[in-house]
Amino acid sequence: MSTAATEAFVRHRNLLFTVAYEMLGSAADAEDVLQEAWLRWSGVDRDEVRDERAYLVRIVTRLSLDQIRTLSRRKETYVGEWLPEPLRTTPDVAEDVELAESVSMALMVVLETLAPTERAVFVLREAFGFDYAEIAESLDKSPAAIRQIAHRARAHVEARRPRQTVSTREARVAVAAMQRAIEAGDFQALLDVLAPDVVMIADGGGRKQAAVRPIVGADRVVRLLTGGMAKHGGVLTSAPADLNGTPALLLSVDGEVDGALALRVEDGLVTGLYYVRNPEKLSRIATETALSR
Repeated sequence: MSTAATEAFVRHRNLLFTVAYEMLGSAADAEDVLQEAWLRWSGVDRDEVRDERAYLVRIVTRLSLDQIRTLSRRKETYVGEWLPEPLRTTPDVAEDVELAESVSMALMVVLETLAPTERAVFVLREAFGFDYAEIAESLDKSPAAIRQIAHRARAHVEARRPRQTVSTREARVAVAAMQRAIEAGDFQALLDVLAPDVVMIADGGGRKQAAVRPIVGADRVVRLLTGGMAKHGGVLTSAPADLNGTPALLLSVDGEVDGALALRVEDGLVTGLYYVRNPEKLSRIATETALSR
């Protein structure tokens, strides 16, 4: 491969990883897609490439759609709830409001409810600003068809996404309150920070104990959290971290990471908790992952 081709791929790598990750919800699968994209790109006649960014995104989009089929088969046999793989992100991701929202655990969970093509169209249009003609070329559909799919996907997401986007400062306040309550084992303090209709989703993947269905209601969530703390039998600690562009917590028992806890915050209260305990999904929380649009 020529130096220019290599430089082009490296220049757009963070964007390509972000596209694949938003479509798949799995960093490991996104990396597999990029490996294959690199091989495809190495065989391209660059004299025929008008727009390197669009061309590379087209390769990654098509490969991601293929990978979704493999991922879907895995999910069919997955034990309990399936959550996206959390990423420790760089500070600049949180500063880019649109990027942070597009990779937030709350929105990624919503994206899981879209059909594969709808998800691809939504990601390319809403998160990365590609026009309908560019997306149509990536998916071998007409611009009119893409426009209809985009409208349908947007309506689906809008009906399910958080009602508002809170500032990073507001999110950090909620995370700090949650951290104090968890470490103190304070039942009332936990109730005070949770919305009455809070929903908690836990992902143990059959590797660690986790509720197999979403837990709804502040009382039930607190009982689960405090009960889990009592069962740990070790010293429970927590540390703030930026995961998927938003403030979150890493929970540890006797100094060993037990899981990643992402929060959805609305009106100063925690309305959603996403607790990833599956060890296979915790490989990207120790070091920062660069994302970009």
